[in-house]
Amino acid sequence: MHRAAVQGQDCGQAAAESFRKYKKDKENAMYTLEPARTEELAICMEILRAGREFQREQGFIQWTDDYPSMDTIREDIEKKRGFLLKADKNPAAYVSVDFEGEPAYADIKGAWKSDMPYAAAHRLAFAGQFRGKGLTKVIFYEIEKLCLEKGVCVIRMDTGFDNKRMQHVMEKNGFIKCGVISYEGDERVAYEKILDRACQAPL
Repeated sequence: MHRAAVQGQDCGQAAAESFRKYKKDKENAMYTLEPARTEELAICMEILRAGREFQREQGFIQWTDDYPSMDTIREDIEKKRGFLLKADKNPAAYVSVDFEGEPAYADIKGAWKSDMPYAAAHRLAFAGQFRGKGLTKVIFYEIEKLCLEKGVCVIRMDTGFDNKRMQHVMEKNGFIKCGVISYEGDERVAYEKILDRACQAPL
């Protein structure tokens, strides 16, 4: 059997197991990860503005006044990689999930754990009123669900060295630190999560 076929089967099994484990966590609320629409651009920008302010409240600047820009988020939406997490239909978080890969990840000081196709998750932020409510677990679940439905078993992310909170969140949710990459002119800590062991291939 071809490796791709095996990967698809294993991803399907991983998805089923993930859904069973998470079912209880979703019983009391309705969460959905939906493609952001053009008419929701202002909502996305407000969530990202809140995320930028939250970073500064913690004493560091990862997102500048110019990034993420409205043009960047508009492009996310147009290319179908911009998503809103909604809690009972209310926008709670924004994230970009790109299945075309991230060019910056081709050059890493360190090593990725897998050479399989991956999704790159960027620009994750929560609306102020939803911060601190345990929704990081929810959005990571929804991202993983989206990936597995597409037959993709690997997720890669990065964050700034000063963003200890995000590093903790990713590690708590199963991401492994793989090295350092350069993104938007800054060095970032690179993380990867393999959703199924079948995707962990020798490099």
